[in-house]
Amino acid sequence: MSKVHERHARDVTVRGVRVRAVEAGSESAPTLLLVHGFMVNHSSFDDVIEAFSERFHVLAPDLPGFGDSEKPSPARYPYGVDAFSESLADLIAAFGVGRASVVGHGMGGAIALTLSATHSELVDRLVLVDSLSYPFPTSFMTRLPRMPIIGGIYFKQLYGRALFRAHFRDDVFSSEAALPLERIDAFYDKFNTPAGRESAYSVMHAILDTRAVVARVGRVRAPTLVVWGREDRTFPVANAQRLAREIRGARLQIMDTGHSPHEERPQEFVSTVTEFLEGRR
Repeated sequence: MSKVHERHARDVTVRGVRVRAVEAGSESAPTLLLVHGFMVNHSSFDDVIEAFSERFHVLAPDLPGFGDSEKPSPARYPYGVDAFSESLADLIAAFGVGRASVVGHGMGGAIALTLSATHSELVDRLVLVDSLSYPFPTSFMTRLPRMPIIGGIYFKQLYGRALFRAHFRDDVFSSEAALPLERIDAFYDKFNTPAGRESAYSVMHAILDTRAVVARVGRVRAPTLVVWGREDRTFPVANAQRLAREIRGARLQIMDTGHSPHEERPQEFVSTVTEFLEGRR
């Protein structure tokens, strides 16, 4: 394996919380920050990190409360889009890279958008992938964990591996996609601790109200690419079209995938995003 493809895990402190980040590629290359979505961690980008590292200095952190990062109590860390965004600003400073292009998926898209709107000096280009943004329809199984009293019991104690797998099968991947069960089970194992469940539960409630994210859409000034799966059953493709209209100069790319284009069609995703980041589209 060439040096450019090697991955190194590094812990940094952001907002008083220990965060684990994977680093790949040459430090002399432009920095690309990959921000994962809800209930997962940086490993959701495993199929694209190596390819991106051929042209970029890749940083892929586990957000506080997820993966191998610290999972502080909600009393110590104010889980939510704003706190995550400020944590990424700290992370960029900790790695001493100055500025970065940012790719955010799902919840990570809302975080990346917020970072771009509130810290424009840190963001070169922005890629929003099936991003949390405008209101979206929810199923009963999605609403159940949010119900008073019973929701907390269900999410913190009863939400097992089979239901976790079913979420990815029914809500994340398209019907034609092969489920990466080993990766999904690894996500579950990181989630399935008292601290992991408590953190995820706090995040779930914090991201219900997206009005603050929507209010910042018009403040994005970085060149932006909106990438969306045509068969996204979590956030409808109409949200992609609206984002592309309301972010000045944004471009739109619809892919034949579900909610996670970078996992279903990694080569196409890398090609599309790289062309945009290098100003070739």
